[in-house]
Amino acid sequence: SSGINAEYGEAQQRDSKSLSVEDIKKLHIFFANFIQALGETNKLRQQVIATATVYFKRFYILNSFKSIDPYLMAPTCIFLASKVEECGAIPIQRLITVCSSLIKNRFCFAMTADFIYRPQHVLECEFYLLEMMDCCLIVHQPYRPLTLYAENLGGPEVLNTAWHIVNDSLRCDVILTHPPHMIALSALHMSAVIHNNENAMKWFSDLTISMDRITEVSEKIIQLYEMWRGFEEKKEMQSILFRMPRPRGSHSGSLSSSRCSTPSTMR
Repeated sequence: SSGINAEYGEAQQRDSKSLSVEDIKKLHIFFANFIQALGETNKLRQQVIATATVYFKRFYILNSFKSIDPYLMAPTCIFLASKVEECGAIPIQRLITVCSSLIKNRFCFAMTADFIYRPQHVLECEFYLLEMMDCCLIVHQPYRPLTLYAENLGGPEVLNTAWHIVNDSLRCDVILTHPPHMIALSALHMSAVIHNNENAMKWFSDLTISMDRITEVSEKIIQLYEMWRGFEEKKEMQSILFRMPRPRGSHSGSLSSSRCSTPSTMR
């Protein structure tokens, strides 16, 4: 494959032996979708889902997919984020049940085996996640500045579309590389253009923040949309997951054993 973008670290370079840069980006889209579904099914606020997605991204920016199975890391991130965001920890057995149900139903196109992990695996995985993040668990999201800026623009349609753009942006790396208020401004500007909102465009022309900085974020989000539009998830994911480096005993698209197994980094 071609060289890894600067956004990706040494872990992604190791993964690139079997995955292209585009494959890795598609994996992050897929697991962001999986985390979103996990959060929505458990009736969690979007802030919790977003924080969980950032935890997931942080982990795999620094670690290979071979270190811990992302099918285990995804619910672990939701479990930890629900506690950090003070909405109360999800009952861990319910989380396991939801994971199993989603894999059997909504995500069966990518994963044909049962969900093999149990509560003790999530708790062990949480320990490694906390260790990797050095207990720096607070994530500043774009949602608060987004709603504050939108109060000046009038009309709910600009905010609604911008909110969805921010949600979508979690599938690329802008949340790791740019301040939350810049992502909020970028989403609002994109929304104002979509709705041809002259009031909003005038507000942006009066801003003291450089439009070049806002456009830089917008271009990354547009690149995400361009790749996402051509991503045939149901056709491509089994092959990508099959090629993804994985720890022994973890999920693969053709795993037939339902034996519980602890990922290699937890032995």
